[in-house]
Amino acid sequence: MAIEKVGVLGCGLMGAGIAEVCARAGLETVVREVEESFLDRGLARIHRSLDKAVEKGKIEAEQREATLLKLTGTTDLEPLTDCDLIIEAIVENIEEKARIFATLDKEVKDSAIFASNTSSLTITEIAMSTGRTEQFVGLHFFNPVPVMKLVEVVRTLMTTDEVMEIARNFVRTIGKEPVTCKDNSGFLVNRLLVPYLLDAIRALEEGVGTVDDIDKAMQLGCGYPMGPLTLLDFVGLDTTYYIANIMFEEYREKRFAPPPLLKKMVLAGRLGRKAGHGFYDYSKK
Repeated sequence: MAIEKVGVLGCGLMGAGIAEVCARAGLETVVREVEESFLDRGLARIHRSLDKAVEKGKIEAEQREATLLKLTGTTDLEPLTDCDLIIEAIVENIEEKARIFATLDKEVKDSAIFASNTSSLTITEIAMSTGRTEQFVGLHFFNPVPVMKLVEVVRTLMTTDEVMEIARNFVRTIGKEPVTCKDNSGFLVNRLLVPYLLDAIRALEEGVGTVDDIDKAMQLGCGYPMGPLTLLDFVGLDTTYYIANIMFEEYREKRFAPPPLLKKMVLAGRLGRKAGHGFYDYSKK
């Protein structure tokens, strides 16, 4: 089975990016939002992204127009009923994800594959809200989706070999590289990345180094493009705190436990770049 029509639930930062790369790959793509204003904002984000790609010479103007012809926005569920694959990228809330999939399960064709873009929740728990657990996978994209090449393809205990192969081939079709993961909290990337980021905060707490020195050490010593504290500011300290709590709840290991400093910064509203202040002060930039 080849994926020819894709439905995307949510047209926020991640959903818009997923919809864009699917349409750019020539797949008929339907992106659904709950309100017209959210949909308009998401589609405008896609237009800006395509315009920027044309300006930088990454795509031709003709490809931009062809992409937009493949893309449809909606606030209804009906246009999703004949999709081959539906990817969910809504709010990171297990009840909301389960609710939308339970509703779609009764409406879409039997052969459709369901996927979630969750970065921290277990795919199995979401899949259990449907009657097609064997046709449920995780497809975890990375931000910004049009730029980042990796997609984690997450397998549950129920996912069939055939569905996994279809999912990996789909990832390649849209120009990304798949890696296969088990359905454990954090999958591959966050399971390795989150303890590293939390250790950087602990090093700062314990006076091992200053913010600047910790970041400079990892950049110049390990060749990382940015230091861990800069990366935390970019990701959002509240996002990291949320994911770390979920991972600690599953593994009960100290390396996943949010340090006290992280909790205090979140409580103080120092969430990183989006708030104007995190480990660095962005208010003057």
